[in-house]
Amino acid sequence: MNRFMLPTIALAIVATPVCAQQTAPNFAVSTSRALWQGLTGYITTTAEELPEDLYAYRPTDEVRSFGEMFAHVAGAQYLICAAALGDPPRDEAEVERTAKTKAAIVAALKASTEYCARAYGQTDAAAGQSTQLFGQDATRLYALTMNATHNGEHYGNIVTYLRLNGIVPPSSRGGM
Repeated sequence: MNRFMLPTIALAIVATPVCAQQTAPNFAVSTSRALWQGLTGYITTTAEELPEDLYAYRPTDEVRSFGEMFAHVAGAQYLICAAALGDPPRDEAEVERTAKTKAAIVAALKASTEYCARAYGQTDAAAGQSTQLFGQDATRLYALTMNATHNGEHYGNIVTYLRLNGIVPPSSRGGM
């Protein structure tokens, strides 16, 4: 087999579904939105269901507590979705500094999710526009994908914390 044939076949296999998807309107934003909605839903469900006395739980002194983790996600959503919308940057640490009770943290998480929903509602064309994120040039779609990825990173932390406390995470309950 010619050394160029295998990469060409692989590219054709990979490109076919991608080209087919490109005919669907706003497939890039909708794909990122679907990932974000699932992860954010799990985080929000956990934040709502977790007893307030566990909000202070942290497996070691060097890491965030449950409450700090939820507040961090809320603050990061404000920062990253601001970039995705082309809005002025927001202070990522503000929620973590100010929201100290379960009620305040859950409210901030829900508010940041509503704010982000606007960002995930834009078209692929709008998401292709340039923005600044962490001092770097990026597209708004990159910011949306970064936000979903960041939430996934912290949901992984949250799952570990839950398991250490004998709690089954929302994503492992089945039927969701």
